[in-house]
Amino acid sequence: MTTSEVKLISVEEIIKARHRLRGVALETPLMRSTRLSALYNAEIYLKREDLQEVRSYKIRGSYNKMTSLSQEERERGVVCASAGNHAQGLAFACNAMQVKGVIFMPVVTPSQKVRKVRLFGGDFVEVVLIGDTYDDAYSESMRVAKERGLTYVHPFDDPKTIAGQGTVGLEILDATTLPIDMVVMPIGGGGLSAGIGSVFRQLSPKTELVGVEPSGAPAMFNSIRAGEVVTLDTIDSFVDGAAVRRVGDHNFPIVRDTISRIELVDEGKVCGVMLDLYNEDGLVVEPAGAMSIAVLDQLGDLSGKHIVCVVSGGNNDITRTPEIQERALMYAGLKHYFIVEFPQRSGALRDFLDVLGPKDDITHFEYTKKHNRAMGPALVGIQLGSRDDFNQLIARMDARKLRYEHLNDQPILFEMLI
Repeated sequence: MTTSEVKLISVEEIIKARHRLRGVALETPLMRSTRLSALYNAEIYLKREDLQEVRSYKIRGSYNKMTSLSQEERERGVVCASAGNHAQGLAFACNAMQVKGVIFMPVVTPSQKVRKVRLFGGDFVEVVLIGDTYDDAYSESMRVAKERGLTYVHPFDDPKTIAGQGTVGLEILDATTLPIDMVVMPIGGGGLSAGIGSVFRQLSPKTELVGVEPSGAPAMFNSIRAGEVVTLDTIDSFVDGAAVRRVGDHNFPIVRDTISRIELVDEGKVCGVMLDLYNEDGLVVEPAGAMSIAVLDQLGDLSGKHIVCVVSGGNNDITRTPEIQERALMYAGLKHYFIVEFPQRSGALRDFLDVLGPKDDITHFEYTKKHNRAMGPALVGIQLGSRDDFNQLIARMDARKLRYEHLNDQPILFEMLI
């Protein structure tokens, strides 16, 4: 199928969405990153959607969809299921338009996110916590929508939502007179990428569009490879702003025929970039918001190019910081966990310290004495001075004939113990 045959969202429709969003969504700045530009010998610009009042681009699609409803539909109300940014965007839109909404969220949703949804929605939004997963919340939201005649506002699989997200692309083109060689953006369900893809294929067709998905949730990547929309059996939900089991049916053909390529990025790598953005640039971004930057070193030689990275959101819960640090260290090859069998005698731990290198550090030690046994297992976490020290550590443990199990590559056991 050629680009001309694809049902792109028209530029006219996206321009209309932009007018509707004035005074509601911020026209976010396109900011040059001095650090990243020097690092890649390119001109790297960040499209700062984390600066929206709801701290993500989701307000664009939600509000634009809401404006398309008839007066009767508005009076009946709207409903959605979400564990994050879409819930906040829809809540803000409901309050702004004075439309009643019901938002279903999993019981395990962090309380900070629930509070923000209630804050943005005010008296116009009812938050219902139900089930342990998004799928549980979605099933209940669809049941209630049918039962009460409410309009379901989808986070991505709707042309009006896609048009709203496409306003990000218009703003990028308006913000610079320089030719844009590449736009890099996160992909979840495909709303943002289909919207930006529609804009650039019609107004700047020579720009290379790169989509990024978390390696633990490659729904669009797998769908494009299969030639049809597929549903993932399981996903790693850590990059919650971009981790979906199934992309949108409206979104898939647009993304397939407008995005030049899709790259997968490891969740641990994303964590490292989140920490760099905070420590080096003072930016607080969520995992999905860091993906477009995390993938830059996978894109080949970028020298001399003008590149825009869409920072899609900044709703990061500070309570996740220990997990973010842990994932970043493990991805960098600096943090390792072992189950080690120790002789049940005094001095055994002191002897074990001899296997560590001069820059290695024990960061976790968990041991319970077993009665009537000569040996007992301990859970040991070790942080290395360099990833290159790992093979030497293993060699020293083997030389001492220690019995051990490395846990980093055993996710089920690792998650149970750590």
